[in-house]
Amino acid sequence: MNRWLNNVTLRRTLAVLLLIGLWQAASELKWVNPFYVPSPSAVAKVLFSLFADGEIWPHLEATFSAAIIGLVVGLAVGIVLGFAAALIPLFADLIEPVMILLNAIPRVILAPLFVIWLGIDLASKVALAMILVAVLIFFAVYSGIREVDQRLVERVRTLGGGRRVLIREVYVPSVTAWVMGSLKVAVGFAFTGAIVGEFVASSRGLGYLLQFAQSTYNAALTMALITLIMGFVAVLFTLAEWLEHRLLRWRYV
Repeated sequence: MNRWLNNVTLRRTLAVLLLIGLWQAASELKWVNPFYVPSPSAVAKVLFSLFADGEIWPHLEATFSAAIIGLVVGLAVGIVLGFAAALIPLFADLIEPVMILLNAIPRVILAPLFVIWLGIDLASKVALAMILVAVLIFFAVYSGIREVDQRLVERVRTLGGGRRVLIREVYVPSVTAWVMGSLKVAVGFAFTGAIVGEFVASSRGLGYLLQFAQSTYNAALTMALITLIMGFVAVLFTLAEWLEHRLLRWRYV
């Protein structure tokens, strides 16, 4: 029994099932107004109908394309800028204030500006997702390199190691831990950027459907879409966690 209870996945599954059961019971007992808080069974029916008639697929494609492309590009941009800022002091003086400013403001307010610049198609959603991820990863890489023990750096240099050796043998292992720690947050940021961009202006996507559901006061559709988004993010979160365990095996031995 204890072995089963020590299983993290099982505990999480039981917690979710318990929450759904309590929610369904509250709906059956009329403790909540179904117009505002539809039951899990009603939400499941909406989800089934979305997939059954094929209506959801173009919207899933739009949102996933924007989120995944934004995540990949944001990771690349954040890593490159973080390394450049950490290794080139002059570049750090230029880029760090910009990143601090972007980190200080709610970056989703850039969505209308990206729509004006790039239109309502995929590019504006990718740009918003990318900027959300890039700022997060920039600080992870920048901090990861700056936190490296300088005594270790000096020993590598004393033994004849140049910048290339330092990057490969010291900085990259350190940065990997920082980036993997931020990757799970970055996945959520990528979907936030894509969906907020669609919510502001789009012709398809989960954000577009959410905006439609809100305008028609369709709580069941709204909760169905939120559940769908949470499910996909949870899957990507699990994949990121698996990748972290693979790349940082020494932490979990």
